[in-house]
Amino acid sequence: MFPDPQSVTINAVPQSLPRVDVGSLRSIYRKDDGTYKLTISHTEGKRYRHSVRLDAEKIALDALTAENMEVSMSAYLVIDMPNAGYTATEAKDIALGLTTWLSSANLLKVIGLES
Repeated sequence: MFPDPQSVTINAVPQSLPRVDVGSLRSIYRKDDGTYKLTISHTEGKRYRHSVRLDAEKIALDALTAENMEVSMSAYLVIDMPNAGYTATEAKDIALGLTTWLSSANLLKVIGLES
């Protein structure tokens, strides 16, 4: 189990996320004001599926109505692998290859709809 609390840094500001729920193969960490939630989960079957998801919520001004509204987004990484054939180290190396590729410049391209 990951330590409690978890910390996620957003725009150079660390966000402390205490554990709020734990279940079989799943833990949820949430900031006290609800603006950030981190979910770490796993499923087992013919394949292993490991997921790390960060959800964010905030109040933003609606440009059309000039009223505040709640908006949310999420970013997540899923590692989907067979039960046999890849070692944990090989899966880690492949996931690190992806996360390294997701540099700031490449993330902006993806978000900007480049493919």
